Amino acid sequence: MSLSRISVTGVRNLHPVTLSPSPRINILYGANGSGKTSLLEAVHLLGLARSFRSTRLQPVIQYEQPACTVFGQVSLAEGNQSNLGISRDRQGEFQIRIDGQNARSAAQLAEALPLQLINPDSFRLLEGAPKIRRQFLDWGVFHVEPRFMPAWQRLQKALRQRNSWLRHGTLDGASQAAWDRELCLASNEIDEYRRAYIQALKPVFERTLADLVELDSLTLSYYRGWDKDRELSEVLSTSLLRDQQIGHTQAGPQRADLRLRSGAHSAADILSRGQQKLVVCALRIAQGHLVNQAKRGQCIYLVDDLPSELDEQHRQALCRLLEDLDCQVFITCVDHEFLRDGWRTDTPVAMFHVEHGCISPTIIGSEA
Repeated sequence: MSLSRISVTGVRNLHPVTLSPSPRINILYGANGSGKTSLLEAVHLLGLARSFRSTRLQPVIQYEQPACTVFGQVSLAEGNQSNLGISRDRQGEFQIRIDGQNARSAAQLAEALPLQLINPDSFRLLEGAPKIRRQFLDWGVFHVEPRFMPAWQRLQKALRQRNSWLRHGTLDGASQAAWDRELCLASNEIDEYRRAYIQALKPVFERTLADLVELDSLTLSYYRGWDKDRELSEVLSTSLLRDQQIGHTQAGPQRADLRLRSGAHSAADILSRGQQKLVVCALRIAQGHLVNQAKRGQCIYLVDDLPSELDEQHRQALCRLLEDLDCQVFITCVDHEFLRDGWRTDTPVAMFHVEHGCISPTIIGSEA
C-alpha cells in the first residue's frame, strides 16, 4: 500500500500542491517553518481526519480559507487503487469520501490508510499518561483483529451507561446488573485481544530494538486495568461505593497501560532522550511488521525531523529498519545531506524541496 498521488489545499502555509511520491522513501527538506511538517500533517488528516500538531482545527486551516481538503490515490497490494478524500471546515464538520462514497466515520479512513507517526512528540509515549499508550496499543489491535472495534464500541456504551448511573442513580437494579454484565463481557473480550497482540508484539519489538540500541534491562509489560487475580465483576462489586463517590468506573480496560521499565525503574526516568526516541521508533516499527503480517497492505510512516537527537550511527540504523519494512515512508529534515545517501541502490528514493509553502521535486544529485 502506498500513496501514489496526493493533493493538498488550504492546510497551514502550504500552497495548493499535487505530488506523486515514491512508493518507498520520500525525503522532504527545507528550512524550519517552510512547510515540511505541514505535508505530513496533511497525510495524517487523510488517514485519521485529525492533526497530530494541534487538538484545535483552526490553526490547521489556512488563513481566510473556509476549509482544508486532502485527496489521495492509494495503490493497493493487489494492484488495485482506492481514492480517499477528507475535507474539514472551521466549524469542525468533516466530509469523508472513500471510492466515491460518503464514509460514516474516521475509523473507515484509519482502516483504509494505516499510518504510523514518529516525531519529536513521540517521547510522550513513554513519558505521558496511560491514555497515550492505550491509544498506541489499540491502534495495533484495531488493525490486526477485526473483532476489536465492535467489542470496543460495546465497551464504550456500557461504560457510559454505568457512569451515568453512578452519577445520577437513574437505573433500576435489574438494568444496573445487565449493564455490569455487558461491561464485563466486553472488557474480557478487549483484554483477550490486547493480550494476544502484546504476545505477538514483544518478540518483534525486542529484535527491532536490538538493531537500534543495546538496552538489555528494558522490559515491556501489559496491565489490563484491574487486578490480574480477580474477575472484573468482583472488582466492580467491591469498589461500587467508591465509584459512586467519584462518579465513574475506576477498574476496567479503560485503565489499561503498557509499562516499559529499565530494571526497577520507569524507562522514561532512566533513559536519555536519544534512547527514548529509539525505543519509541522500535515500538512503532514493530507495529508496522505486525500490520504487514495481518494485512496485504502496509503502513505508511510519517517521520518528522528524523536526524533530531540521533547521531549518524543511529540514523543509519533507523533508516535501514524503515527500508526493511518495504513500505512507504515520508521523512522531513532540514539538511538533506543527512539522508540522501545510504539507501540500497534498488530502493526508490524521491526528494522534495520545501520553501515558503511551495513543494518541488528534486533530482537526486542536483544542487537544488
